[in-house]
Amino acid sequence: MARFTIPRDVYFGENTIEELKNIAGNKAFIVISGGSIKRNGGLDKIEGYLKEAGIETRLFEGVEADPSDETVMRGVAEMNDFQPDLIIGVGGGSPIDAAKAMWIFYENPEFTFEEAAVPFNLPELRRKARFIAIPTTSGTGTEVTAFSIITSKETELKYPIADFNITPDVAIVDTNLAQTMPAHLVAHTGMDALTHSLEAYVSIMANELTDALAMKSIEMIQEHLVESFKGNEEARAKMHLSQCLAGMSFSNAILGIVHSMAHKTGRMFNIPHGCANAIYLPAAIRFNAEVAGEKYADIAKRLGLQGTTTAELVDALVGFVEFLNRSMEIPASLQEFGVPEKAFLENLDIIAEGAVGDPCTSTNPREISVEQMKELFVAAYYGK
Repeated sequence: MARFTIPRDVYFGENTIEELKNIAGNKAFIVISGGSIKRNGGLDKIEGYLKEAGIETRLFEGVEADPSDETVMRGVAEMNDFQPDLIIGVGGGSPIDAAKAMWIFYENPEFTFEEAAVPFNLPELRRKARFIAIPTTSGTGTEVTAFSIITSKETELKYPIADFNITPDVAIVDTNLAQTMPAHLVAHTGMDALTHSLEAYVSIMANELTDALAMKSIEMIQEHLVESFKGNEEARAKMHLSQCLAGMSFSNAILGIVHSMAHKTGRMFNIPHGCANAIYLPAAIRFNAEVAGEKYADIAKRLGLQGTTTAELVDALVGFVEFLNRSMEIPASLQEFGVPEKAFLENLDIIAEGAVGDPCTSTNPREISVEQMKELFVAAYYGK
């Protein structure tokens, strides 16, 4: 039996944050990262619409790029004081992930991060509050997913929380909110979305529902990502919807080794998540093609890429990924990104072991050993 879970309501298109005027509730706790949502006027609109609905608000800001357990518990303390019946995560993946984790411990104060990190182990939520997610970047898809990644401040280990309980109740995918992203963020988040769809499509958990969403997302990325990078407003709107489709797909089909590799090196080498995915994706496709070649070839054919054999079509798909990276000035290797060779080699065993043990590896189409993972990292480091 397969299961497919997404938010009860997804509002999408221009000016859809106006739907907040129709939300029922008394108190809304709004979680953001920094000042961009303030500077572009988005926060004022959100708070204004909630006021029209008769909802009192409190703002929590300052969520880091890798949200920490300390930040989460600081938010929980404020929630306990405010007692909201609505929790609203606004921004990229970080504030929405942090808000999801705050929600867990607000409703279940005796629960621990160690317990939360056990897949599909969360207690029931929604006894105190409902959750609304409003993305402002076009990549993570977290507004429709069952995931939250939180980092331990003390150990720097990540708590990967996976449970359908934290799938938001409402997602508001307002395409206007994606228009102010800088070009490099468009590139990184766009390649994150592509990786989500490609990994979901070949995952051992893939099914007809997830395949349909993943493929449509990939087709939209082919058509719109580079133009979005160049600043085309219509393309940016389309990419905001594409990444949402990708999120729906991977939330249910899960991911693979590209994300495992990115999870273990992003913080260590200070590589933005989407950029790391973009660098690792070509090597991972070639590795997985031994067992998933037909599905990769299917993607290539649907994109109109050239090739008559499975091997040729896989090569064409890798070439497509590399074309996107070049077009958006993403480095072709870890070395080109600037990771020092000495630091890479000294940590190679650690990152390889960690990536093999990452939860995303369990749904990768091809099993991988630590030695094979080291070979993949080496290939990605030198661009071979």
